[in-house]
Parts: sequence; C-alpha cells; structure tokens
Amino acid sequence: MDLSKLNEEVGTFISKTPKSKKLQERARFFMPGGSSRGTAYYDPYPAFIDRGLGNQIFDVDGNQYLDYMINATSLIMGHAHPLIVDAINQQAAKGTAYSGPSELQIVMAEMLCKRIPSMDSVRFANSGTEATLNAIRVARAYTGRHKIAKFEGGYHGSHEYVSVSVRPPAWKLDPNGPTSIPEFPGQPPSVSREVIVMPYNDLVKSEELLRRHKSDISCVIMEPVASALGYLPGNIEFLKGIRELTLELGIILIYDEVQSFRIGPGGAQVEWGINPDLTALGKTIGGGFPVGAFGGRMDLMEMFDPSQGGATIPHAGTFNANPMTLAAGKVVLEQLTPECYDRLNSMGNDLRMRMQTVFDELEVSACVTGVGSLFGIHFTNERVVDYRSMLRGDQDMRKALFLGLLNEGVLLQIVSAGALSTVTTDQDNDAILNALRSVVERIK
Repeated sequence: MDLSKLNEEVGTFISKTPKSKKLQERARFFMPGGSSRGTAYYDPYPAFIDRGLGNQIFDVDGNQYLDYMINATSLIMGHAHPLIVDAINQQAAKGTAYSGPSELQIVMAEMLCKRIPSMDSVRFANSGTEATLNAIRVARAYTGRHKIAKFEGGYHGSHEYVSVSVRPPAWKLDPNGPTSIPEFPGQPPSVSREVIVMPYNDLVKSEELLRRHKSDISCVIMEPVASALGYLPGNIEFLKGIRELTLELGIILIYDEVQSFRIGPGGAQVEWGINPDLTALGKTIGGGFPVGAFGGRMDLMEMFDPSQGGATIPHAGTFNANPMTLAAGKVVLEQLTPECYDRLNSMGNDLRMRMQTVFDELEVSACVTGVGSLFGIHFTNERVVDYRSMLRGDQDMRKALFLGLLNEGVLLQIVSAGALSTVTTDQDNDAILNALRSVVERIK
C-alpha cells in the first residue's frame, strides 16, 4: 500500500489523543515501552482508556469507541454488565480471596463439565497460558514422552515450549514447510528439538510428521479456530483427521479453546462433534477477571489429585479458583444460553458477509475469515488457510485499517480482527460497516 496513507492515519490519531500521548511519555519512564501487555500496544502509542460501559469504551481524551476488541474477546457480555457488577460487589463484601476453597468452584466446575462432554474433571488457574502449560505437563507425564506438536502460527500463551513458530517473519520460513523457530533470543536449544511444527489445515503433511515422530510426541496442542490467523476455523476433515491420528498413535490431543469456547455452549468441539483428551479454557469464563481452566479425561486429571497421598503433578496458585472470578464467571455461563449463542452467531455471520461485500464493491483484494461471533480481515487475493497464506497478505493495510477505524470511533484488535458481545446491536454493526467503507475508500 501507499505508506503515506498509513502516515495520514497516524497523524489523525495523534491529533485526537494528546492526553494519551502524555501518559505514554510518562509510562515509558517506569515500564519498557510504557506497556505491560504486548497485544494492547500499537504505534505510535495506545489510547489510554478511562472507562467502559456496554459495547463502548472511552479514552482519557474523551474519544468514544465501539469496542469490537472487547479485551481480546474476553468480555462477551460487554463492559460493566449490571449482573456481573452486582455479583462481584456481593462477593467483594464477603472477601476477594480465601485461603481455602469456596462452593463457587464446585458450581463452576459442574457447569463446565456439563457443557463439555469430553471434560470429566477440571482445575482452575489464572490465565490461558497456565491452562495450556498444565495440559502439556500432564500429557508428558502420562505418556512418558517429551516432544509436543503444534501448528505454525498457533498461539497458546507465553510459556517456553509453545513460544515456537508463533509469528515468524517471512524471511525465516523454510520454503519446504514449517520448522521449529524460537520466538525470542535466549530460548534453550532444547525448545527447537522438542517441538514439532505442522501446517494448519494440511492433514497430509501433518500425518507424515506425526507418524515420523510418533514415539516421541506426547501431545498435539491446537486451536480448532486459529485465533492468530483471523479466527480461521479448521477444516472439519482436517480436525477429524487429527483426532483419528492421535487416537491411533496414542498421542494426547489438547484443544486450546481459550477463545473458541465462545462459539457455542460447549465450544467448537461440541459444535463439530470432536472430543479432545484435554481442553484449555480462559477469557470468557472469567467474566472480565483473570482466569484459566484445564480439564478432560479422568485418568489424565487424576494426576493432579492431592487427596491420595499427594498429587503426581502438583498444581498450586494463590488465586486459582478465586471467588471474585468465579462469581463473575458463573453469571456469564448462566447468561450464555443456546438462544444467546444463536443470536450472537447469526449476527457474526451477517457481519462477515456484509464486510466482504464492502471490499468487493470497493474492488479491494480482501477476505474476511471467522466463525460464530469472531471475525478477521486480510488484505489478500488468495484464500487464507494457514499461517503462510495469512502472512502473504498486505500487513501495512491491516495496520492502516486498524488506525483508520480507531479514528472513526471503532476499536478492533491490532491485526484487524474482532468479536461481538451480547450487547452488540444491529445498529452497531451498521456503524462498523459504515466506518469500514469510509476508511477503505481513503486508504486503498
């Protein structure tokens, strides 16, 4: 794209956010780059948020935004929902954290296990990162194997063995296919040796790799909906094929449904009829609070049981299953009825179709991916099926679109992806489509 168009959007943003600019300058004195969260930072600096209400957020400069980022999809009921606010106020009056368990953890565990047939038992943590880490840990302990397999472009948190081939630049990619590429300097050499990287949505190549390393692989960890690829759903034959292969080869299958759990009452696995051995959860089940959970087959989860002389795998955490999170999460699960999912998914399907129509009418090479209430935008003339086809798109156009929409009062994720919430209305979707058309007309 013409980078002058991107620079124009940057200039407009700076003119609208002088207070955020001052806060960024102050923040840089005390935090690297002025930030503690990579996904919330963008150049030239992020808009600093003052408050949120429903589907809107307001920055310190008084700018108002339709929020389609909703804290990386986690705020499925929007900001400051009255039912959640009431629940956490009641709980806060009784205490925010205890030195022992509360009945709320039983209630939440029962709700999750009833929604997810593959989940016989569950444990709570504080993030999706912790959830995937512990799922991999039990897979290794159970199988006695050390290697794991993941997919190129797959994000599963920030621990060592999943921080491989997540966002490798094009110049690092082996043209013959995915290889294990550490995400940052200083990772131990063992990381590259212990992680097998496969191409998403390619069953033939994935099968060849799994069979070649079958004696060493403890688990396959994957998202049935690849969040970093614009919420790209796995092809159903591909997903079923991976399940069949892992069963045949005695490899534990871990579904990372930290984000895709929002597409149905039991997540993507229930929608598509595929039962993994373990599932990692987070985001939506915390009602806006830090949360993680992992669960699955009883024979696997029993390794965490401390009641019979000590757990095979100890699992501690000061704020695991804390009552504030569980009080908020309980409200969310109660509100997410089948009817609620039907409405969300129908609105999401309609929005993606209408977004694609805007690009087609403006003769801009773009495609819109996603499923249910999730969407992603790519500036490319090819079908996005994996990390490499996503990466070949025009990334500068995505940046320009993100900033352009921000200037129009719409917040997406930095990679021009987003999600709906239960408080999203048809009028909101009309507004984002009007903003999309306006921005694309000036940056194309």
